[in-house]
Amino acid sequence: MKKTYTHPESLIRVQTKYCAGCGHGVVHRIIAELVDEMSLREKTVITNPVGCAIWADLYFDFDSVQPAHGRTPAAASAIKRILKDHLVVCYQGDGDLAAIGTAETVHAANRGEQFTTIFINNAIYGMTGGQMAPTTLVHQKAATAPLGRDPEFPAGMGYPIRMLEMLATLQGTTYLARGAADTAAHVRQLKSYIRTAFEAQMAGFGSSMVEVLSPCPTNWGVTPVQAVDMIADKMIPCYPLGEIKNTLPDTFRKKQKGGAQ
Repeated sequence: MKKTYTHPESLIRVQTKYCAGCGHGVVHRIIAELVDEMSLREKTVITNPVGCAIWADLYFDFDSVQPAHGRTPAAASAIKRILKDHLVVCYQGDGDLAAIGTAETVHAANRGEQFTTIFINNAIYGMTGGQMAPTTLVHQKAATAPLGRDPEFPAGMGYPIRMLEMLATLQGTTYLARGAADTAAHVRQLKSYIRTAFEAQMAGFGSSMVEVLSPCPTNWGVTPVQAVDMIADKMIPCYPLGEIKNTLPDTFRKKQKGGAQ
């Protein structure tokens, strides 16, 4: 009997530290599968900073680097410039990428640095206690916004930042897509986005990023099932799924489509 799924060689068999219903594990599985399928296990480096993402090196059986909080794009830029034939992945949460690391994120994208960012957007600070993040939804409650995010003055908490739409204005970005880790169909689509980003990087094109709408039941104060519903009901309307920017050459797209399984 042919096996439909096997445990990826690039994913270590250990007990997860992530909370029940967290989306990180789903994304880890996708990354590991693609690294195996692309035969890049010996030529992959993941950079994962402070936050829940800091645990990624416990699960991936390939090289990893842990930069300072928010400095992942700077480290990834150096690694990719030196190891041009390697797959270099930034694995960042929304607080890291869209708050303390905003400058590094924007300028690396503007330079067209040829690494791929996997951007986990769960609309909250996860590891540090559920504080409001730049991506927190309007009226969503957080430890630092107990009554909900209020963008109007006098509260003046601002609005959710749509990072991909902002980065799409930069000439250095080549492929930007947003997926979700809530349903099987969305997970399959998410994997296709990440595959495109990885293949575009290895083909030598510009900056690529895939955003993942990911559940965080613990800091949302809901059950895992309710968290999945929140992705559909609240997050996707604010952060539409799909390819936000794709300026990859037609020849690359045709080749990729022809090789798709």
